[in-house]
Amino acid sequence: MQIPFLDLQASYLELKAEIDSAVARVLNSGWYVLGPEVDAFEVEFAAYCEADYAIGVANGLDALHLALVAMGVGVGDEVIVPSNTYIATWLAVSQSGATPVPVEPVETTYNIDPARIEAAITSRTKVILPVHLYGQPADLDPILAIARQHGLRVLEDAAQAHGARYKGRRIGAHGDAVAWSFYPGKNLGALGDGGAITTNDSDLADCVRSLRNYGSRIKYVNELKGFNSRLDPVQAAVLRVKLRVLDEWNCLRRRNAKNYIEQLSHIELILPEVPSWAEPVWHLFVVRHALRDELLILLKKSGIGTLIHYPISPHEQAAYSDHNFTPNAYPLSVRLSQEILSLPMYPQLSISSIDYVAKELRKLLC
Repeated sequence: MQIPFLDLQASYLELKAEIDSAVARVLNSGWYVLGPEVDAFEVEFAAYCEADYAIGVANGLDALHLALVAMGVGVGDEVIVPSNTYIATWLAVSQSGATPVPVEPVETTYNIDPARIEAAITSRTKVILPVHLYGQPADLDPILAIARQHGLRVLEDAAQAHGARYKGRRIGAHGDAVAWSFYPGKNLGALGDGGAITTNDSDLADCVRSLRNYGSRIKYVNELKGFNSRLDPVQAAVLRVKLRVLDEWNCLRRRNAKNYIEQLSHIELILPEVPSWAEPVWHLFVVRHALRDELLILLKKSGIGTLIHYPISPHEQAAYSDHNFTPNAYPLSVRLSQEILSLPMYPQLSISSIDYVAKELRKLLC
């Protein structure tokens, strides 16, 4: 039996008629940059996220970067980031000219530990940037309280958390802004790259709209030194189709996660833990084992696709060697990178496929 880690074609085929029609609508419109399709998606996505505004941009990294620039982050500033995250979170900070300041995660949830944040704040700190990693919300209330106490802004990285809820409310506008990615493998994925920023701050929204379009809101009138980062209308049309089924697909991911947990709870494997206040959307189903690399090889032999999210912590990447992090500076993140393994997870994943993955894991670990 062959179980792919992810099957993007399956999601397209499920919605093929609607997606093909949406793409044809854009092609026939003659409007290929921004325009009514992007406007419509922004309205619909903002409403879905329970936010006042959504601004479509070219990708998730740009969403983080433009939000930081709109918040006034620049050279000499510091931004608190998780030590355990995809490097894009850090790269956005670096692109703005600021310095990423890592904070270790809570071991059970893999998200930034609010109890460690305050010790990382200095006179140069401008923003706290939590990530809702693997589709599970970070603990936002204490993070927001710390930010208010110190006069800081909060930018959430929700690239993996489309539809997740924190204490009953959708991720989308708890902090000052939320950055999203629509990379094809995301819970809400385009057929190429795409991103967005949601916020309740009208000034910040206006600034991002200008920044994404060469610093211009009126053609040939440039108020800011901006960028070229606009959500493509073809991708916006596809996202509008997929947004209508996002809750349904997230329910299927929850079903799959529930099945994994039920079938794997009595073997030597560290499973995800979900706090009572979190409603994750299971972008990834991440387990841990001390002999992860050996387990990965054995699963591959059984025809089971797996990935590691992420095999190298950002502070250990060559890109950040100039920051001179001390050896063993972030031991928990390093240990996680050596133990984590992502199992197949997508809405179209069948129960029989999960049964097979669980059976093979039990065979290997019992």
